[in-house]
Amino acid sequence: MVVEGMRTPKVRLRSVSVENLNVISSSNSPSFSLKLNARLTVKNTNFGPYKFDNSKVIVSYRGTQVGEATIFKSRAKLQSTKKFNVTVSLNSNEVSSNSQLGSDVNSKNLTFNARAKLNGKVHVLGVFKKKNSAEMDCTFVVNTSTKVINDLSCK
Repeated sequence: MVVEGMRTPKVRLRSVSVENLNVISSSNSPSFSLKLNARLTVKNTNFGPYKFDNSKVIVSYRGTQVGEATIFKSRAKLQSTKKFNVTVSLNSNEVSSNSQLGSDVNSKNLTFNARAKLNGKVHVLGVFKKKNSAEMDCTFVVNTSTKVINDLSCK
C-alpha cells in the first residue's frame, strides 16, 4: 500500500561558528586547521516520526574533503523540527598543492561545502513505513581574520 502525502524531511545547516582557527599564509606551504560548531535541523512535516540512521556530514574545500562529523541515529517527531549540534575539525592536509589555497588564505576567505544524506523511514500511524532520504548541500565562507561565517546558503 502506498501512503499518499508523505514528504521528504529537510536537513539544513542553520548556523556555524568558529571555535579554533590556525592559518599559515607562507608562500611555500599555506595551510589551515579549524574547529567548527555547526547547528543542524531536520524538519519533518509528516504525520509520523522520521527515524534516521547514523550519517556523516562531509566538509570539502574546492572539491577535496577536509573534514567530517557524525550525525548520530535519532528521530524527528511528527510535524516538528529536530535540532542538534555537531563539531567538525577541518584541515588542509589532504589539499594538494592547490594554487588557489595560497590566494584564498591571503584573501582571508575560505569557502567550504557541507553535504549530508540522512537515510531513514517515516512511520505513519504506527503501521505504515516509507523509506526516505533527507539531503543537505550547503556552502559557507570563513573569514579568517574575524572568525566570522559569511554567505551561509543551502540548496
